[in-house]
Amino acid sequence: MGNGFGVSPNNGEGAQTRPLHRYVTQIIRLIALSGKLIAVGTIVFMFVALLANVVLRYAFGSGISWAYEIHALLLPWLVASGLVIAASRGTNIAITILPDFLPVDLRRGLLVMIEVAIIVISVTVLQSSQPILIASKFQTLSTLGIKQYWGYLSLVYAFAGMGLISVLEILRLLSGASVATSDVERRSLS
Repeated sequence: MGNGFGVSPNNGEGAQTRPLHRYVTQIIRLIALSGKLIAVGTIVFMFVALLANVVLRYAFGSGISWAYEIHALLLPWLVASGLVIAASRGTNIAITILPDFLPVDLRRGLLVMIEVAIIVISVTVLQSSQPILIASKFQTLSTLGIKQYWGYLSLVYAFAGMGLISVLEILRLLSGASVATSDVERRSLS
C-alpha cells in the first residue's frame, strides 16, 4: 500500500520497465485519480453550498435549508478520498524503525506481511459494516430526503480502495519492486 517504507508506485529501481510494474502502477494511479476527483468535487460542492447559504442568509435573512445537511453526505466522502490518496502515494502514517534495520529479503517479507494485515483489516471492516449499510438505507436526511446510505458508502470506497492498493503492492513486492529505505522525514506530510 505504499506504506512509507520506500514502497510506492514511483520507486521501483529498474522495475518500472517490467510490464507488471507498469500495469500495477497505472492501476494505483487510477485509484488515486478517483480519490482526487472525489476530493475536489466534495470540497467545491460543500464550499459553494456554504458560500451560497451565507450570502443568502446575509442578503435575505434566510438561507438554504439543505446546506446544513449536505455535509453529512459529503464529508465522509472527502475523508475516504483522502485515505485512498494517502494509501496510493505511500504518505500515510508509518513507523519505519524495524524495516530500516532489516536486510532486503526480510524487509520485503515484513512489507508483504504488513500489506496482508491491511487487506485483512479492510475485508473485516467491509464485512462488519454491512449491518450499518443496511440500516442506513432506512435513514433519511430530513431536508434533503436522501438516504444516509450514500454517505456510508464512502466507507466501502475507502476500505475497498486501501485493500486493492495493498493487493497491488503485494504483487509489486513479490515481483521485485525496490524495498530500499526512503527519506521518510522528507516525504512526510505532517
